[in-house]
Amino acid sequence: MKSLQRIFAIVMKELRQLSRDRLTFGMIIGIPVIQLLMFGFAINMDVRHLSAAVADYSNSAASRQFVMDMTQTQVIDVNYRASGVDELESLMRQGKIVVGIYIPPDYERRLQQQERSAVQILVDGSDTVVQGAVLGIANSGRTSPFTDRPPVMEVRTYYNPERRSPVNTVPGLIGVILTMTMTLFTAVAIVRERERGNLELLITTPVRSSELMLAKILPYVFIGLIQVTVVLVLGVFLFDVPIRGDLIDVYRLCLMFIVANLALGLVISTLAQTQFQAMQMTFFFLLPSILLSGFMFPFDGMPKLAQWIAEILPMTHFMRLIRGVVLRGANLSELSSELAVLAGFIVVAMTIAVLRFNKTLD
Repeated sequence: MKSLQRIFAIVMKELRQLSRDRLTFGMIIGIPVIQLLMFGFAINMDVRHLSAAVADYSNSAASRQFVMDMTQTQVIDVNYRASGVDELESLMRQGKIVVGIYIPPDYERRLQQQERSAVQILVDGSDTVVQGAVLGIANSGRTSPFTDRPPVMEVRTYYNPERRSPVNTVPGLIGVILTMTMTLFTAVAIVRERERGNLELLITTPVRSSELMLAKILPYVFIGLIQVTVVLVLGVFLFDVPIRGDLIDVYRLCLMFIVANLALGLVISTLAQTQFQAMQMTFFFLLPSILLSGFMFPFDGMPKLAQWIAEILPMTHFMRLIRGVVLRGANLSELSSELAVLAGFIVVAMTIAVLRFNKTLD
């Protein structure tokens, strides 16, 4: 009986400590509620509203009806009008579209010839789920209102015609690994120094706070680049993942992403009081990065609110960048808008981290 009383007393003590720790207590309730609401609405394997472009050389009533029928499926949204296949390929390489539709000048005559394809569909195969959705449309057998037969569609798959999953997942794994390790290492490292009292000792030295923060994150930059190299080497030799773009561009954008996550880790370190809190906050950020960035589920299949949240996450933009360079062979100038967003995140996060770090030292 006394043993149970002692156990109960310790349990009550732990509960009181948790109630005093507002951050941890808030996460106990907040994490399951927020993630249930976010992911319950956001995760959707039914792909909708894929960005598409049309090059309509027929410009006839039949071709316009075909485009209308395609958009009525809600699987694609025609956001661009292209002048030809070259422009369709360029838009796809830049990541602006994932589906291109080429309608030849003799489209109406081709509709009468079952042995000839009437339409050519270009698909970005770097996302296998998207690829499967477009193939489903092509094989749906929709009858043309101008004939009693469905138009024959020729589907050309770019970048991953074999539909091999490693081609899609390995580049994205770079982002997952860097997000987890860089953010966690930095957040925990700073908090650990504070817990041990080493931070106060460093403050008494001539080292400035900005120099201290820079010195803390620089070793992890090299660690991050080593991780990138390991994943790329294993991806090429074990999974036969092609690197179609410039390898220097790959390391440049990975370096930016590493800095972005290190800056985020510094922000977390200024908010967390203990290493446990730092780990909690890191994983609270990691899960949305994995599920909302397009790594596991199609970005276009998520509702608008989830997409807006995803646009705040640096991994969303890194996924577009790494797949654009590695799989589609794009150069950084073609992906400048994504780079600009990533650079803006670094500036904002570093500014917040420096201001809050200076405040904690006062």
